[in-house]
Amino acid sequence: MKILVSNDDGYLAPGIHALADRLAAIADIVVVAPDSNRSGSSNSLTLDRPLRVMKAANGFYSINGTPSDCVHIALTGMLDERPDLVVSGINQGQNMGDDTLYSGTVAAATEGFLFGIPAIAFSQVDHGWAHIDDAAEVARDFVMRRLDELSRPFLLNVNIPNRPYAELQKIVPTRLGKRHESEPVIKSRDPHGNEIFWIGPVGKAKEASEGTDFHAIDQGWISVTPLQVDLTHPAQLERLKRLLA
Repeated sequence: MKILVSNDDGYLAPGIHALADRLAAIADIVVVAPDSNRSGSSNSLTLDRPLRVMKAANGFYSINGTPSDCVHIALTGMLDERPDLVVSGINQGQNMGDDTLYSGTVAAATEGFLFGIPAIAFSQVDHGWAHIDDAAEVARDFVMRRLDELSRPFLLNVNIPNRPYAELQKIVPTRLGKRHESEPVIKSRDPHGNEIFWIGPVGKAKEASEGTDFHAIDQGWISVTPLQVDLTHPAQLERLKRLLA
């Protein structure tokens, strides 16, 4: 099996090193990741400047662009063969509910999915990298599972609690929950006295009922959500057809 590995925390992040180490034991891997942290970059592609690919001493490739850039360039300009799977992560911090729209981790996996390749995004729930090796063990186990019954290509979003491996045995299929609106921006001043703004923290969970990713994580379980890219609103489409007839 050939696996393309990427992330949004950058090629030096502990999460991608732990993930690559575990996956290298079961597959032929290539790591192509941003040269720095690109969290929150969503599915953006860099179109206003050329991008550079650099190879690190450990064999990882880094690109001065977004997670989507990394997967796009790897698939269209670097690899001689298409991989069997694209894996993104392990992200530092959860990607659940509405956060998936902003996530660079999910975006890297989505880029593979858009090229017709099965893809999985892995995230740890809490920041700090606690139990990252345990999360990497879970990721390896999950990649080795038989997912033959899923329609291909598939796009899966996996969130893993920061717990020891022995406590990470329950995996629950979930739907995305919803959050409240984000907290207000944080206003400040730069050294020249100009007003500047920091994007505020994410809001609290709004819809976290049973069956959602938020509920699964609250129980200490691993959450797996199948994603799709079609943003069409079917009910509104039918209303528009009647309105514009």
